[in-house]
Amino acid sequence: MVLYNTMTRKKEELTYEGEKLGIYVCGPTVYNYIHIGNARTYCLFDTFRRYLAWRGVPVKFVSNLTDIDDRIIAGAAGGGITVKEFAERFIKEYQTDCASLNILPPDEQPRATESISLILDIIDVLIKKGYAYAAQGGDVYFRTKRFEEYGKLSRQNLDELEEGVRIEPGELKEDPLDFALWKAAKPGEPGWSSPYGEGRPGWHIECSAMAGAYLDGKVDIHGGGLDLIFPHHENEIAQSECSGGGQFSRYWMHVSMLNFDNRKMSKSLGNFFTVRDISAEYGYELIRYYLISAHYRSQMNFTRGILESFAVSLDRLKNCRYNLERAVNDADGAGEELAENAKLRKEQFIQAMDDDFNTADAIAALFEFARDINSAEKQSKQSLEYAAKVFDQLCSVLGILAEKEQEDIPEQALELLEARQTARSQKDYKKADEIREAITALGYTVEDTKDGPVIKKL
Repeated sequence: MVLYNTMTRKKEELTYEGEKLGIYVCGPTVYNYIHIGNARTYCLFDTFRRYLAWRGVPVKFVSNLTDIDDRIIAGAAGGGITVKEFAERFIKEYQTDCASLNILPPDEQPRATESISLILDIIDVLIKKGYAYAAQGGDVYFRTKRFEEYGKLSRQNLDELEEGVRIEPGELKEDPLDFALWKAAKPGEPGWSSPYGEGRPGWHIECSAMAGAYLDGKVDIHGGGLDLIFPHHENEIAQSECSGGGQFSRYWMHVSMLNFDNRKMSKSLGNFFTVRDISAEYGYELIRYYLISAHYRSQMNFTRGILESFAVSLDRLKNCRYNLERAVNDADGAGEELAENAKLRKEQFIQAMDDDFNTADAIAALFEFARDINSAEKQSKQSLEYAAKVFDQLCSVLGILAEKEQEDIPEQALELLEARQTARSQKDYKKADEIREAITALGYTVEDTKDGPVIKKL
C-alpha cells in the first residue's frame, strides 16, 4: 500500500516496524456537536482502520478528546454548570454520533484533563533544553525560532509568518511567533497545579503528550483535517522533536475540506451543519456513505441535493444485497461466473485502496460488482454465496450496509426511551439528556431520525 505523505508531498510505501501500526488522529474539542466536516475525517480514518484490519495489518488506533478549552469554559459558564459537566455532555454526544455513524471506538481515547502530568513533563524538558520559557504571570511559551526546521510540514516561511503575527494583549512573549504550552488560569477558570502556577495546557501540547504516551513514542501515521496542518500539527512536531529528539511521525495524512455550496463552512456565514441536525433529516448511514465517497485528499461540496442523490445510490446497493439474498435462497443454476466476477471486483477494490486509500475508486468497484450481481443468471448456490460473502466484506470495510445484531431491547431501555420523548415534548431538555445518559449506561444509544428516535446497542 502507498500513501501520500504530507511531509514529503509524495506517495510512499506504508511500512511499520513494531508489533502494530500506530495511528493517532486528532479528536474533537468537545464544546458542541460535531459538524459534518469533522465527521468526514472520523469516517474516513475509521474506513482506513477497517481496511488495514481486513488486510491483516495489526493497528493500534488512538484518538484524543480535548476537554478543556476557552470555548468549553465559556459554554459551561453560559449554562451555569461546571466545565467538567459541560465537557462530559458533549463527549457523550460525540460518542453517540460516532456509534450511529458506525465508527469503531478507538483503542485508546485519552483526555487532555487526564494527561496533565504527561504535558508538564514535556514542558519541563523543553524549558531545561532552552526551547521554552516561563513568562511573568504564569504562561509558558515555546521558542519557535529555536527549532530550525519549523515550518517543514506546512512549508511555511518564518519571515513571512512573522509579518502577519502580533502579540495579543496580556501576552508576554519574547517573540510574536512563540506559542503557548501552558496558560495561567484566570479568575474563576479551572486550573491545575504546576511549577509555573495554576493553569491549563495549551492546545498543541496535549496531542504531543497523548500521541507519544499512548503509542510509546512511535507514531507511524498522524492524521487529521487539512486545516490542522498549520499551526496545530506544525507545533506538535516542534514540541515533540525538541523534547524527545527524532522523528515525531513517519507519515502524515490529511483529509481535505468539506464546503457548503462551494464556500467553507463557518458559523459566521450561517452554513454550519452538525451531524445531529443532518442525521435527523437523512439518517446516519447516508451521511457516512457520502463522506467516504470521495478521495480523502479531494475537496467535497455539500448540498442537500447532493445528499439526496447519494440516497438513491445507496438504495441501489441495498436493493442489490436484498436481491442477492433472495437469489441465494432460490438458487437453481450451475453457473460460476459470478464467483469469478467477485474475485475480480475484490481485487479492483484492493488495488484502489492500496493506491493512497482511494475510496472513490473502491466504491466504483463495488458498484461494478453490483451490476455483475444484478445481471447474473442461473448461478450455482456456491457461486452466489461466495458473491454475497465478498459483497458483505467490501461493505463492512466501508462501514455501510452493516448487518445489525437482532436482539430484544430490554423493557427498561424502552421505558426510558418513552420517558425521554415525553421530556422532549415538554421541552425539558435537561431531563431528556439525563434519560439519554441512563440509556447509555444500559449499553444502548439513541439515534434521533426524521422518522423518530431509534434505540441501538452500543
